[in-house]
Amino acid sequence: MHSPLKLDIDHFLAHDWQRRPRLFKAALPDFEDPLSPDELAGLALEAHIESRRVWREQDRWQAETGPFESYDHLGESDWTLLVQAVNQWHPGVQDLAELFRFIPGWRFDDVMVSFSTPGGGVGPHIDQYGVFIIQGAGSRRWRVGEQQRLREFAAHGALRHCDEFEAVIDEVLQPGDMIYIPPGCPHEGYAETPALNYSIGFRAPDARDLFSSFADYLLAHVETSRRFDDAGMSAASAHGRLDATVMAQVKTLMRELLDDDARLNDWFGEMISEAKHDLDLEAAEPVYSLEELVLRLDHGDHLYRLGGVRCFYHEGSADVFYLDGDRYQLAEADADAIALLCDQNRICGPEVACLQAPRNLLDCLLPLVNQGYWYFEEDE
Repeated sequence: MHSPLKLDIDHFLAHDWQRRPRLFKAALPDFEDPLSPDELAGLALEAHIESRRVWREQDRWQAETGPFESYDHLGESDWTLLVQAVNQWHPGVQDLAELFRFIPGWRFDDVMVSFSTPGGGVGPHIDQYGVFIIQGAGSRRWRVGEQQRLREFAAHGALRHCDEFEAVIDEVLQPGDMIYIPPGCPHEGYAETPALNYSIGFRAPDARDLFSSFADYLLAHVETSRRFDDAGMSAASAHGRLDATVMAQVKTLMRELLDDDARLNDWFGEMISEAKHDLDLEAAEPVYSLEELVLRLDHGDHLYRLGGVRCFYHEGSADVFYLDGDRYQLAEADADAIALLCDQNRICGPEVACLQAPRNLLDCLLPLVNQGYWYFEEDE
């Protein structure tokens, strides 16, 4: 499998993914930052963009959430600015996420970008998601341990740290270097010079969160379900006892809801396609007619999916897809059309023309373009 990244993807997935941390020196040779520290600070000015600052003051950790207007009071060392989902606001940062298309898209979370002054970091901690960290401008020392359980504690109301750990990676990263940290691996990084870092994160749903989300879905979409029924039971011999037959039926009732594949598919598709952060949606102005949409595609203009928009389909599906928490259905089944919408971030005229029924896709795509989920590049 080809990738601009300097790593053996097949070997990495077979031996390292979700298993052990890895350091990749010069993973992106001649790497150039897609944005500057000033641009990152500009994003942190916006109230609708999630940001935070972490710093140390007299050996005590401090943290606060944005928006931020000034940094002068923090001095020239020991602080970090972190901005979430920068890929949604900066196409060049979204391009970094595209380097990792060998991992299924539903696993992708966002690209967090951080800027640190010398000594700046967020302290030793453990994350429950996998992350690739690309070193931008400057240098940063990283220490990473193997997957393990350690005591965790609140170093500050907004900071969770872990106990000291033995590092299996202890390295200073230079521009273009990359480190992979699986879930459950303690790690800490501190800038040696003013430094930019790009953290491409991948979510791993927690079973409790899945149950909670599915329960919410059932409450919203299922009006009735089968009730417990003990017709024909024998007289109780122990008034306070919960018999095994009772629990067996309880499990059956719950499994029946989980075993409805159509319902489960719709819930997961809607849940996993919902954007974690607010999208930068801008409705087309003026709105496109179908004829205008076709004309632009015929003239060679490309439609691009907005950064942060999540769009998925289930294996074997030829007419249903999920976008930003909603379920959509083509008028006619067309597996190639579904794949074009969900597998690619760019749509061009020849690809549409090759479909069995191009109008089938265009009728579904038109309102999404007018809402801003897809755009022509000069309309961005």
